[in-house]
Amino acid sequence: MKKLISVVLAFALITCGVVYYTNENNAYAVSASSNEKQLLARAVNGEARGEPYEGQVAVAAVILNRVRHSSFPNTISGVIYQPGAFTAVSDGQINVPIDENSTVYKACNDALNGWDPSGGAIYYFNPDTATNAWIWSRPLIKTIGKHRFCK
Repeated sequence: MKKLISVVLAFALITCGVVYYTNENNAYAVSASSNEKQLLARAVNGEARGEPYEGQVAVAAVILNRVRHSSFPNTISGVIYQPGAFTAVSDGQINVPIDENSTVYKACNDALNGWDPSGGAIYYFNPDTATNAWIWSRPLIKTIGKHRFCK
């Protein structure tokens, strides 16, 4: 009976546009419309194109971690469009549509479904291109590909 209830609940959450999200042994529900999923995929494509799959999932997870963090806006679009937060917004890459069958879209779905290879990071940067000295002060969690993920 518990299994049936869990399956029904999971189906209800998915069909209502709410994605079940877990991180660090805690469960969270992140509301993600199809427009916000597309926006998330566009941001990840602009920020992590060419990175390993795990790195793309980690970038998506950072955006979701910010949604849950009190220092950031509480929506995916609010986090992505926060002034100065993402190069993909400032250089226009955010406007490139992403096919729902693409690898980057799958990476975003994996992050929305609870995979967080960033270890709970709320920041990331590429040390080869970072221009702000402040980012180097953030405690390092891990490196994936060319990105450093930080607290």
